Amino acid sequence: MLAASAPISLSVPDIGLTTPLLSLGRDAKGEAEVPPGEAGSPAGWYKYSPTPGERGPSVILGHVNTTTIPEGVFYRLHELKPGEQFSVSRADGSVLVFGVDRTEIFQKASFPTLAVYGNTDRAEIRLITCGGYEPSTGDFVENTVVYGHLLSSTK
Repeated sequence: MLAASAPISLSVPDIGLTTPLLSLGRDAKGEAEVPPGEAGSPAGWYKYSPTPGERGPSVILGHVNTTTIPEGVFYRLHELKPGEQFSVSRADGSVLVFGVDRTEIFQKASFPTLAVYGNTDRAEIRLITCGGYEPSTGDFVENTVVYGHLLSSTK
């Protein structure tokens, strides 16, 4: 495990993604804040989760679409497969490589909060976006969660 250092960017070559990372807090309801929804908006790290490389699940959130175009920063997140790798660059100059363990889709109404955000005994990461667009309501009814764990780090 590594000391705390804020993440500054995420690179996921298998889905053609590179994004700077915002720092996200909590919204008015006390839930994880989401990044801006405009086209070109980056993903964001939930600052109340461990930083990538620390023990526990670091949480990075991004939109599947935008307010003006159908492809958001995490549009292709659901394509990630076990064994694929991605990296996070941190403010301390380190680059961390994570391996994908699995990708799961949950109904928002029954989202397993503890299973996704709960403590772990190693450095892990969660990449989270929405899915399951329901045209009749204009809402997304699912969340896609990619689970990963730390493979290596360089500085």
